[in-house]
Amino acid sequence: MTSTSRRRVMMITALLAAAPALAACGAGVDANTSDAYAPTEANVLIDGGGSAKIYGRNGIKVAQAFLLGPASGAQIAAGGSVPLYLSMVNYGTAADQLEGVAVSPEVATSVKASGAISVPPGQLVNTGRPSQVILEGTKKPLYGGESLRLTLKFAKAGDIQMNVPVVTHSREYSTLPAAPAASATPAPTTSESATPAPDPSADS
Repeated sequence: MTSTSRRRVMMITALLAAAPALAACGAGVDANTSDAYAPTEANVLIDGGGSAKIYGRNGIKVAQAFLLGPASGAQIAAGGSVPLYLSMVNYGTAADQLEGVAVSPEVATSVKASGAISVPPGQLVNTGRPSQVILEGTKKPLYGGESLRLTLKFAKAGDIQMNVPVVTHSREYSTLPAAPAASATPAPTTSESATPAPDPSADS
């Protein structure tokens, strides 16, 4: 086989390998290709070693994961709430479900979910609009740009830990519903206003 033929075979193999992932991303009315995208901590979601590395963990691929924070220039005060937006694909052969999300006490007080989310094989599933998963009682003010450590709890895939970024409620994320209890306030400025000196004539 000539070097030109070998390169052509390699290119075709790569395209065939990518086809299932591309098809999955375009499936359904809430296809990931039409949604805002935020990167996930990819290294956490890679199993295997060497040439056998596979994107995903325990049969679950998380194509999209972010926490929706405040508008640009604002903050969500400590004790506030933020929605978690996820897009997931089950590349196993059996149906699974996201049963809950856990956080450490240093991140938030609790996570509110409206119920388990079914993740059938080969289908793109998201947490909805508004999201069905809300972090409540955040321990620190959020401005956007932070990452919070979460644990996704699946019935079959088990626990999957991720660092999930906080994005500002602006630009491509501006149409997504915020958490109902989110309290966004203007971010404090770093400059301090001088206190005027007392007027001596005020006491006369």
